[in-house]
Amino acid sequence: MNALVLYGGIALGLIALLVLVFLVIAPPAPRVALERRRAPGAVQVSTLSRVTDRTVEAIDGVISKRTNPLFGAAELERAGIRMSPPSFVLMVICTSVVFAALGVLLGSGTPWLIPLLLTFAVLPLLGAKLLLGVRAGRRRTAFAEQLDDALTLLAGSLRAGHSLLRAIDGVSQETDSPIAEEFARVVNETRIGRDLGDALAGTAERMRSDDFQWVAQAIAINREVGGNLAEVLDQVAHTIRERNQIRRQVKALSAEGKISAIVLILLPIAVFAFLLLIQPGYFAGLFSSIIGVIALVVAGILLVLGALWMMAVVKVKF
Repeated sequence: MNALVLYGGIALGLIALLVLVFLVIAPPAPRVALERRRAPGAVQVSTLSRVTDRTVEAIDGVISKRTNPLFGAAELERAGIRMSPPSFVLMVICTSVVFAALGVLLGSGTPWLIPLLLTFAVLPLLGAKLLLGVRAGRRRTAFAEQLDDALTLLAGSLRAGHSLLRAIDGVSQETDSPIAEEFARVVNETRIGRDLGDALAGTAERMRSDDFQWVAQAIAINREVGGNLAEVLDQVAHTIRERNQIRRQVKALSAEGKISAIVLILLPIAVFAFLLLIQPGYFAGLFSSIIGVIALVVAGILLVLGALWMMAVVKVKF
């Protein structure tokens, strides 16, 4: 098995070398451009593109039947990823296949073949889920940080005589992402017939922002009873600015506890992996006896419980 893997690696290396030499370093002489050899209006679709399109359609058919897909359109929107769910799922599946092959190469000829295969195949799924969560969290944080300035700009546009929708459109053109993207989406949804209050409420729900929920409610109330909307938005912006200041202060005060929790969680795992790598026989007694296996399982459970406890303690909800 090891010899087969070695020969396969050598063959792949030689193929890569040939591709590098004959297609990159010394490419063939240029010929007539492909666009000139095609008939006007003809669209040439490669076999790979056709296979990819059919695969995406099959994945889309499977996702459409699920009420709660693993990677839904709303989750991708919150993370700011401009990909359709079937395309994103296909990318994750391809990455899982590549990682699974890497696990097979690393564990070939050892009893760790199946565990490494399964572990490396699951890693892209967990990584994609973690990536979406991290990107969505950063996008919500940036939205909250930009909201007070956007409201000040919106109030200024209203004082200058612009309508509310025109003022929102102006904010979408003058601010950065994600405020610009969300306000532009509100304008586009309103233009195709959606009520402005519903569009603003949808943005607040999508971004999970209580502050913007206040803005949507203030605008909805003003549209019903009238009044000086610019002054209302100024007051809301002032309140949000003070809340952001307190939020930053709380974040700074809790940073030390969060770092301590991360270190205490990762330190046992890092030490265990380091010793297992440089001296595998050090833990032979734990893996060879039932008591040792039970001890490892109990240690893992306690580590997970301790991690959940510490993360709950250092997480300040504001």
